[in-house]
Amino acid sequence: MEKTRASSLGDTIALVGQSFLGTPYVEKTLEVGDTETLVVNFGGLDCTTFVENVLAFSLMLKEQQKNFEDFTENLETVRYRNGDLNGYPSRLHYFTEWIRNNEKKGLVKDITAELGGVELEKPINFMGTHRDLYPFLTSDENFDAMLAVEKEIAKEKLCYLPQDQIESKEHLIKSGDILALATSIKGLDVTHTGIAIHQPDGRLHLLHASSKNGEVEISELPLADYLKNIKSNIGIIVARPTLLSL
Repeated sequence: MEKTRASSLGDTIALVGQSFLGTPYVEKTLEVGDTETLVVNFGGLDCTTFVENVLAFSLMLKEQQKNFEDFTENLETVRYRNGDLNGYPSRLHYFTEWIRNNEKKGLVKDITAELGGVELEKPINFMGTHRDLYPFLTSDENFDAMLAVEKEIAKEKLCYLPQDQIESKEHLIKSGDILALATSIKGLDVTHTGIAIHQPDGRLHLLHASSKNGEVEISELPLADYLKNIKSNIGIIVARPTLLSL
């Protein structure tokens, strides 16, 4: 792990992310059992668990930690609201809330507005309006708690960098930045997430767990071109890891 440390935090995160290249994409790895537990699965990752694992390992490097318990503690900190696993609704299901809550913890900073992002007025209520898609929401307690979460999210503005501005701004995005793909899908904030990585072609690409290609990969196309092939994509949200505190 010592070899993974690079000169800057962003480059370290990009290196940690690349150590997962080829790991199979597996969806719903967190939807196991009857109660919410801290799932650690290095054998299969979805787009969010990939980002969470990379951050948890990067925190270990920064804090010079070596124990598996340190890793699981970091993972819980990143994945759950205020770092506290307390049932299914405590997981940060909506990625915009994930960013905001991890900003409060001092782990990331949303820089979308600084890049020239625009505000979007949109109700984020996909889970509340698609209860049947989420096994854990058969429980009235969980469902009511998620409705309360959505009510809180509704108080926040969603800011994204429009797709047609990404190419002109990509030099301001650093390798290691967390990218969330904003969507026009009703009730949803984000459909996909990954890590920014500059490539030898001089362009910004996406390091991510790809459902299409079935593994963690670096997008063949530069990010700006990759997004043009996603029908519902409207742009990106950019969160810069700071990892200032635990």
